[in-house]
Amino acid sequence: MIQAGIKEIKNNLSRFLAQVKAGEEVMITERGKPVARIIKENSQSLAIRTALAPLIEKGLVVLPNRSLKKDDLNCHQATGKLVSEMVSEDRR
Repeated sequence: MIQAGIKEIKNNLSRFLAQVKAGEEVMITERGKPVARIIKENSQSLAIRTALAPLIEKGLVVLPNRSLKKDDLNCHQATGKLVSEMVSEDRR
């Protein structure tokens, strides 16, 4: 990951964008502390955000600010009958 200060980014934006297009990530720092990151745009995620834009503006949808991790999921093993079994029994 490339790190650069705000002034350097302002003075060389085209060069940094070319590096981002090539797959590099650029961390923008202010007084040595990270404040932002420039990453290559994923066309699929851009299409999703564009499609959801009206819902986001109305406050009906909030996009996540990080990727879902395995530990975020709390899966539990179901017990008892399957729904399909209950439906079959109900139809008899």
